[in-house]
Amino acid sequence: MTGTGADRQNRWFSRSVESLILSCGSREQNRPAIAALLDCIDRQVPIHARQESMVVIAAARECGPLLLCQSSGSTGRAKTIRRGHASWIASFEVNRSLFGLGSHDCYAVLGHLGHSLSLYAVTEAVHLGANVLALGGDGPRRQVEAIRVGKASVLYATPAQIRLLCRAGAARLDRIRHVICGGGLLAPGEREEFAAFFPNALIYEFYGAAETSFISISGPDTPTGSVGRPYPDVDLRLGNTGEIWLRSPYLFDGYDGEGSVDTRWRDGFLTVGEIGWLDGAGNLVLRGRKSRMVTVADVNVFLEDIERIMAGICGARSCAAVSVRDRMRGNAVIGFVEGGSDGLTAELILTKCRDALGPLSTPRRIEFLGQMPMLPSGKPDLLALQRFAEET
Repeated sequence: MTGTGADRQNRWFSRSVESLILSCGSREQNRPAIAALLDCIDRQVPIHARQESMVVIAAARECGPLLLCQSSGSTGRAKTIRRGHASWIASFEVNRSLFGLGSHDCYAVLGHLGHSLSLYAVTEAVHLGANVLALGGDGPRRQVEAIRVGKASVLYATPAQIRLLCRAGAARLDRIRHVICGGGLLAPGEREEFAAFFPNALIYEFYGAAETSFISISGPDTPTGSVGRPYPDVDLRLGNTGEIWLRSPYLFDGYDGEGSVDTRWRDGFLTVGEIGWLDGAGNLVLRGRKSRMVTVADVNVFLEDIERIMAGICGARSCAAVSVRDRMRGNAVIGFVEGGSDGLTAELILTKCRDALGPLSTPRRIEFLGQMPMLPSGKPDLLALQRFAEET
């Protein structure tokens, strides 16, 4: 990029004339949000993307190049994230160089624009001149067909969204050359499963948050269990307890309204309360978010550790873990799996957790749900599961 630091900070999103919106979904359900986003970009007015109503509205122009979007809300009420356009533009340019993205590409985006990953992907595509298939709200079979007919080459999606594509049972999508996966971690074996469905694609999993954007990115050579090495220009450091702190050009400016006790700034570095460690090659391994660590009989238990084991067993079925108060041990863990009751799966989960994590990190029981409560972001609704666990 050229220009002074101040110039870069004042940059607005722009739309390349080469970019075309090829689809807004089978029912044109994404047309209003796409039209509103492009109008904001063309008129250079701040953007406010609301998750609950899936719309994009313009804010007052006097605010400058401002973007307001919302966190997934998986562990509490969705928070409004405030950031400058430059924080995303910086990563658009990195991705152009890193992946060779540009006007020759067609992006397939599977979520609604109220989800920050989908909003990011569409905004990056129009900035780089790529065409767009905005397919949020379509079923997986229709999404697969639209990707094939539209000749998409880049897919931005969450692991849950990709699982649904693979579950649709359609023929492989061999025109996709890049799968950029965020908003959750791949379960063991999923990289290989996804690679079979996208046989000519490089599959990249990035770790980040709405507040941080990209933190690390993993590729084909990343060790199993790691989320990869720091994304370009990310300065990543670990605190004494393993808390992840980072400084980068991609960070948000702050919350608009209520914030999070996990999110803190110190000497230009930001943490969102995630705990992890670095292996000898500099690959980051996550334990979980500090706010999701519970104590069972004086032992610290990360619910994410349990969820990773569950995901490796449950495959395409959604799963999650929550904690409930226990009079003797302080807390107890309850696991949830989407689908009909399955005693063999439940016993396998309990055995694997006991062997890998110990008896205190093993769920007290496994509940099976006909349909997992989900958030618009495609993640399990942990608050709804918490209420269900406390009532049963």
